Amino acid sequence: MLRRTDLRRSDLSARQLAAVLPRAEVDVASALQAVAPVLADVRRRGAAALRDAAERFDGVRPEHLRVPASALARALEDLDPAVRQALELSVSHNRAGHAAQLPTGRSTQVVPGGVVTQRWVPVRRVGLYVPGGLAVYPSSVVMNAVAAQVAGVEQVALASPPQAAFSGLPHPTILAACALLGVEEVYAVGGAQAIAMLAYGAAVEDDVDRADAGGEVLCEPVDVVTGPGNVYVAAAKRAVRGVVGIDAEAGPTEIMVLADATADAEYVAADLLSQAEHDPQAGSVLVTDSEALADAVDAALERRLAATRHRQRAGTALRGPQSGVVLVRDTEQALAVADAYAPEHLEVQTADAARLARRVRNAGAVFVGPYSPVPLGDYLAGSNHVLPTGGTARFTGGLSVMSYLKPVQVVEYDAAALEAVTGPLTALAEAEDLPAHGEAARARHPRENGTYSS
Repeated sequence: MLRRTDLRRSDLSARQLAAVLPRAEVDVASALQAVAPVLADVRRRGAAALRDAAERFDGVRPEHLRVPASALARALEDLDPAVRQALELSVSHNRAGHAAQLPTGRSTQVVPGGVVTQRWVPVRRVGLYVPGGLAVYPSSVVMNAVAAQVAGVEQVALASPPQAAFSGLPHPTILAACALLGVEEVYAVGGAQAIAMLAYGAAVEDDVDRADAGGEVLCEPVDVVTGPGNVYVAAAKRAVRGVVGIDAEAGPTEIMVLADATADAEYVAADLLSQAEHDPQAGSVLVTDSEALADAVDAALERRLAATRHRQRAGTALRGPQSGVVLVRDTEQALAVADAYAPEHLEVQTADAARLARRVRNAGAVFVGPYSPVPLGDYLAGSNHVLPTGGTARFTGGLSVMSYLKPVQVVEYDAAALEAVTGPLTALAEAEDLPAHGEAARARHPRENGTYSS
């Protein structure tokens, strides 16, 4: 079922490996051209442009762009108790996991009387995006909002696409998750237009907006935008980067399972299928030194695919060029393949899984052993499921409290400490032909001849 790439007789560099491994092609550059007019229109016309875009892209013209408080409360009241209990558990686990990420400020005495303090300061206002295309993602509400709240962000605004089936509001399960987390500023806005609204802000269009927003501004600009989305959302985030901070440009989801002959083929197949059901572009890749395991996984996938609800979508993903089996000589080569691919999700199902997992350099999240499947991380593990895709795990990590924190260095020297370093400071300033830099230090310790000598 899965196409195979045999690397057992190959000795390729990391760059060469990355070129031959299965990967979804995402053309963000072309999408940029498509979203540019949308971004400009929202920036110019505000709420009016948001309604026009919703009608064009979502098939509905929302009456309320900002979701009324009554709709949020009603969604939580109507939520299935089992789903509410699961969301509450997810929130609890994620608060614990994200609290462990908080950095500690430190003060260092560099010289007697000279102290540098490292502070971590949350941004004031953030915009969270939660997609609403092929699936409903209340879990993404949890992942984005909990990380921001634990980081200490003061204001949280969340956008999710309007749904024609729900009178132009986001899916009620999304709204219920917002209410559960105390996120009160929620917008029925999707796609690139949502990113534009969050980055640039938006003025009201009519009396409905004015009443919902409580003034002339529907949405104030944010400092940071986070959350997954399709290629147009990724392109919009690239376009506004610099106006606001962003977490990453998320592409189609991907899973790589690194397994040897000891792995259970049913577990591996189930996990590959779990990600394939997200999207026809989702990538599911098995890396193994056991051809027998590859055969068994293929057989298990065929059975499981025939029985799963989203078989058409998942089948397209599994048979696409972004999915496959990579045959390797041994676990050493498997590790090299994993690092070259830099997967969003990496499962390690080998005899020495814990030891091998510790050696992984490039992955958004690593799932160790047979009882740590990726869906655990999607919902309840306590980790974040907003992770780098498309090989970007080589240089960036997943969403965390750090996405909403910025380091601020505080410098405090007394007179004696400054006097002790004014000589070297002046020497460096003169070397860079910036004499006023040295004069600024010497002005605090004047000498009769107007110069300073250490």
